[in-house]
Amino acid sequence: MIYLQLFYEFFKTGLFSVGGGLATMPFLYDMADRTGWFTYGQLADMIAISESTPGAIGINMATYVGYLTVGPVGGIIATVGLVSPAIIIIMIIGGFLTKFRNNFYVDAVFYGLRPASTALIAAAGFSVVWMDLFDSSQLFAGNWFGFINWKSLVLAIVLFFAMRHKLFKNLHPVIFIALSALIGIVFQFG
Repeated sequence: MIYLQLFYEFFKTGLFSVGGGLATMPFLYDMADRTGWFTYGQLADMIAISESTPGAIGINMATYVGYLTVGPVGGIIATVGLVSPAIIIIMIIGGFLTKFRNNFYVDAVFYGLRPASTALIAAAGFSVVWMDLFDSSQLFAGNWFGFINWKSLVLAIVLFFAMRHKLFKNLHPVIFIALSALIGIVFQFG
């Protein structure tokens, strides 16, 4: 039964998360709240791992959640659930491609979807920044200094300026990802 639920949850996510991998974030937050399969902390880890590994972020996160929930078979089922809507829609559109080619209504729908997908991606970005840089439980406890994750803030500022400095501007982004991962490990265990 858990396999069917896992497939269903990711099928819904794949069907309604228009705009790419980060657009799946609101659905994953909702899934964490409703199912209890993972915590927000684990979700932050998923984002970090998914963005630093090859492949689409949404598929990486689906695989991670499925694996975390019920093991390797769960990873496969969640991934298949996420990509199934896209495959079905592409097959349907492919069958009617000639009718859709210059259709005013289809153009209007896609024109309307652009700002929606942009908003979903922006919301996901803001929630990742908020989750990493701020701890609202400390704020409600009256600990103003503990509200900000100072190590993450300093790392973000240093990386922001390093990427814009002419010495580092031509470095491959993988180098920044690897250095960030190394610094994160040092911060975690140091």
